[in-house]
Amino acid sequence: MVCAAGEKCEGHGGRAVAAIPCQKAMVQQSQSSAAGHGQAKSRFASAYRVLEEAIAARAFPGCAFGVYAGGEGFLKDGLGRFTYEAESPAVTAETRFDVASLTKVVGTTAAAMLLVQRGQIDLETPLGEILPEFLAGRAPGDQARFVTLSHLLAHNSGLPGDVELFRTAATPEALMRACLALPLEAEPGERAEYSDPGFILLGKALEARMNQPLDSWLKREVFGPLKMDSTGYCPAPSERSSIPPTELDTWFRHRLIQGEVQDENASVLGGVAGHAGLFSNIADLLRFAGAVLSANVANSSNEPQCVFDAAEMNRFSERQPPPGSSRALGWDTPSPNFSSAGKHFSSHSVGHLGFSGCSLWIDLDAALAVVLLTNRTWPDRKNQLIREVRPAFHDAIREAM
Repeated sequence: MVCAAGEKCEGHGGRAVAAIPCQKAMVQQSQSSAAGHGQAKSRFASAYRVLEEAIAARAFPGCAFGVYAGGEGFLKDGLGRFTYEAESPAVTAETRFDVASLTKVVGTTAAAMLLVQRGQIDLETPLGEILPEFLAGRAPGDQARFVTLSHLLAHNSGLPGDVELFRTAATPEALMRACLALPLEAEPGERAEYSDPGFILLGKALEARMNQPLDSWLKREVFGPLKMDSTGYCPAPSERSSIPPTELDTWFRHRLIQGEVQDENASVLGGVAGHAGLFSNIADLLRFAGAVLSANVANSSNEPQCVFDAAEMNRFSERQPPPGSSRALGWDTPSPNFSSAGKHFSSHSVGHLGFSGCSLWIDLDAALAVVLLTNRTWPDRKNQLIREVRPAFHDAIREAM
């Protein structure tokens, strides 16, 4: 899915004895936590106001948000409810959301970075060498032969942007065949076009190098080491009611979409794809942001375990051709004129948006990250108010820092 409101690019034994002190410590911890929350809410009053007004205006029924700075996630909170109904569950900082295209950076790009730094892939490898099916049936001089992994990450492969493959492909195998056969619309490197099909193919290429599914590899190599225990694909049926719904689907699946991926192509692919499918919460995404910011800092007791190194983080954060594109490798960067990150994030920042109304922005110079999770597509995807909310929210956070 691609939509300006959602994820379009930024610019082009002692139990009896221990019981009393334990209870006392719990009370003190609770009081301390409440005091800290009150201080944070006072400090970021303008940011809270932006979100409260957005909920009142029905930009989204609820949201969770957080800030990482000073080596820790120090603001984590939630506002509103799962839906606009008064009896709907309240959103908290622990609530998991369908993060849509944040999957591209937290999942697929993270995997690519690790595989590169371990010497298991070369970004200049042609896609056709890893997935020969991509070249099947194409003419000898077809430009598809020159599409590399780097092109897919930078969204300049020449592949089309948003293609509703699910309209004619009812199985994962059929959808992948259709994606592999897509014609290029431009020469590789010539045009920047945000492409879901490009990331579907990238995810499949990475799986070929991993020799295992993307979700199980990420759980072991990224989410596990970073203790991102609430992050993963395909929530169990028993967990779905604890996740805000994204849509009343009246035209494809004809049911409430809650706790399963909203993106139709990802749904046909079984919920695990290079472009969408991930579910996560504020604490986990702040830990991920901390790992990005800690890439070149020695691991310590108050920092996430380092999984990325500085050289690859620097490489992946550099803008890619053609001139005018805001895209780095996998990541987006702030546009100079109008950015969803607002006006205070430095040019040395990376981030991404999600169609469901989520965003992650990391300022590499300021060592700061801001996460916003919403279900702005409830009950349908027509609402565009998130475009105004995002920059206003980020500006309010940065101005309070």
